[in-house]
Amino acid sequence: LSPGTAYIHGMKFATGDFIVIMDADLSHHVRLSPVCAGKQKEGNFDIVSGTRYRGNGGVHGWDLKRKLISRGANFLTQVLLRPGASDLTGSFRLYRKEVLEKLMEKCVSKGYVFQMEMIVRARQLGYTIGEV
Repeated sequence: LSPGTAYIHGMKFATGDFIVIMDADLSHHVRLSPVCAGKQKEGNFDIVSGTRYRGNGGVHGWDLKRKLISRGANFLTQVLLRPGASDLTGSFRLYRKEVLEKLMEKCVSKGYVFQMEMIVRARQLGYTIGEV
């Protein structure tokens, strides 16, 4: 499944007001979910995004090629689109459920560029984004 398709399937079963999205390969630690929830409460954000590029964020186990691709994609997006978020390719995020549903209606990308489009569209629609 592509990330967008997985989001659509997951939303059908979500019953709460918020949805936490993370990679299925368990590369994100579930113990960070309360950190996202705390940040959401702190600023009443519509989206809280985990970032590898601010504070004590980072990656473990990636080869140089993967790091360069991620950094390059984020750099180009920052220069061209000015999204106001430091990590557009990351997929560890907390969404207000109705915000995620609205974004899913608007997004057209497939594959991993989908993550970038979600943040850019969120900014265009005036949604607030916090980072941890």
